[in-house]
Amino acid sequence: MSSLPTSTPAAQGVDAVGIQAFLDALEAEPDLEPHSVMLLRHGQVVASGWWAPYAPDRPQLLYSLSKSFTSTAAGFAVAEGLIRLDDPVISYFPEFEADITDPRSRAMLVRHVASMASGHAEETFDRARAEDRDELVRGFLLIPPDRDPGTVFAYNQPATYTLAAIVQRVTGQKLTEYLRPRLFDPLGIGEAAWIADRKGRELGFSGLHATTDAIARLGLLYLRGGVWEGERLLPESWVAEATRAQITQEAPPVAGWSDWQQGYGFQFWMARHGYRGDGAYGQFCVVLPEQDAVLAITSETVDMQRVLDLAWEHLLPAFADGPLPGREAADAALADRLARLALPPGDGKHAPAERAEEWNAAAFTPEGGLCADQPTLTEIEVDPGGRLTVVDDGDRLELGFGTGEGGWTVADEPLPVAVSGGWTDAETLVVDLAFLETPHHLLVTCSLQDRTFTARWRTQPLHAGPLRRVRAPRSV
Repeated sequence: MSSLPTSTPAAQGVDAVGIQAFLDALEAEPDLEPHSVMLLRHGQVVASGWWAPYAPDRPQLLYSLSKSFTSTAAGFAVAEGLIRLDDPVISYFPEFEADITDPRSRAMLVRHVASMASGHAEETFDRARAEDRDELVRGFLLIPPDRDPGTVFAYNQPATYTLAAIVQRVTGQKLTEYLRPRLFDPLGIGEAAWIADRKGRELGFSGLHATTDAIARLGLLYLRGGVWEGERLLPESWVAEATRAQITQEAPPVAGWSDWQQGYGFQFWMARHGYRGDGAYGQFCVVLPEQDAVLAITSETVDMQRVLDLAWEHLLPAFADGPLPGREAADAALADRLARLALPPGDGKHAPAERAEEWNAAAFTPEGGLCADQPTLTEIEVDPGGRLTVVDDGDRLELGFGTGEGGWTVADEPLPVAVSGGWTDAETLVVDLAFLETPHHLLVTCSLQDRTFTARWRTQPLHAGPLRRVRAPRSV
């Protein structure tokens, strides 16, 4: 995989002081944990950094930013004549023809599911799954739209799932297989993996794991109108349609969430500045045509609007019309900081010597008999020398952690996880487990007094299951 071209901020007309202010602001937010950032201007990477223990080569769960990759797959299929935007959705699923009788469902077009304009007034995922747990497309089409398709916006996971299912049906390939020669390889995107459902169909609406670099490359392809290194990959017409408002929200603006009230394209959000793909807990691909820039971010936060607010506040004023001479010191200071980014590890001390024998191989069960946040987690064993054994869904996951020396202990197996923490007192062990291919942390507290533990997700994973799945899918 070739690296993207790099430059100094000043050479591309970006004030490094503004980038530093953006980093300061991200790190100062109490409910925001940044994991990575890449900023491109004029096709050059002017700033990139990963907060250790996160790293450049690790794929990240993109959540709904996956939708923009699904849109791109649909764009290729349209260009190849495999899909027509004005075809009825039901025409791609003739086996459901007799079941789908509602006229609005039958009138739903491909462009409607591509733009979250199916006619439903709200999210339908739970209802669709209740209608048909094994075939979400059928379950979705069985729910009569509230309005005529194309007249109302509702952010709706089964709409994107249906678009992805159409692509996979007409191509005979999974999304990752179809995108590999058309998008991933031409753009130099390496490892990418997508969560699939029980039918083996990749979800489309979520579940893609890819690197921050892959996010930046997708944004650059759209910024360049579908052209990569002089070769047209996507039709210019698809890029233009995908990144303009196909449908607008009727509801009054939600206080504090103005960037979600600007309209929706083909699996891209319009924004106060440019447009973007985004995913739960702070995964962003922000494209700024006016500034000729792309911003890629991975993070953990429930306040995604705050991330964009900080970008508008600090980065937009940093863009100049031309190179900025005499900024060598500021550029060097930024580069030094980006190379040293790190998340603070959990607090904790060495195992208390006077209680070491009690802690040695001590076993802990869930407080109250069930771990509410992670019901598959049934037991934890502790080795005061710095090892935690987590029993989850029958798996014994042995994890090392620092013993009061600070820092993160990083492992790829049995899971890509970084562990930090230690003893807060003689009776209590507190450990932070950062699942490195996702935004999520699991905070574990073991109490020696009653031999119980609590485990709490800082942000709840949206794809439920045992801990072995809190990672990118692996080929079997």
